[in-house]
Amino acid sequence: MEFNSITDIYSANDAARRKLLEVLNAVSDDAAAASPADENWTIAQIAEHIAAVNEGTFRICSKLLGKSQQSEPVSDLRPLVSSDFQSRAVEIHAMKVEAPERVQPTGDVSIANSIARLEENRKKFEEIKPQFEMFGGNEETFPHPFFGDITAVEWLVMAGGHESRHTRQIVRALEELR
Repeated sequence: MEFNSITDIYSANDAARRKLLEVLNAVSDDAAAASPADENWTIAQIAEHIAAVNEGTFRICSKLLGKSQQSEPVSDLRPLVSSDFQSRAVEIHAMKVEAPERVQPTGDVSIANSIARLEENRKKFEEIKPQFEMFGGNEETFPHPFFGDITAVEWLVMAGGHESRHTRQIVRALEELR
């Protein structure tokens, strides 16, 4: 998880999003509503959760970048992802984690609606990319339930990792449902 620029992070997140959308767009209505044996959520609920987390991540990044704008622009725009964040990212990869209540799915949202929410939020992330590039996003932090206090850049990295994590989960669920 080495990133040399904000563009690198955005590119990685775009690749994660493309894979997620490829998988979600191939899910039938029956599969979307099915509950795989090892999962608490249906595929539609997983998609709803991903969209909710993505929206929350955008709000947090915007808030942190807003605070960063009160400082001078940074000369070293290289995003700094802490070694603690990297270690926790490796650790969470193999764990099953309970989602906080605020991002638990309701079960009332279709995959198509979740995809639309994700696409709308992607546009919002594009709008704040210049702020990341100018102010870095490495000063202020906001607590994550697993990672602890993390920066806007780390939240941005986490967004792509979260989508990749759940894409793998959906692929496993689809394999089980076959």
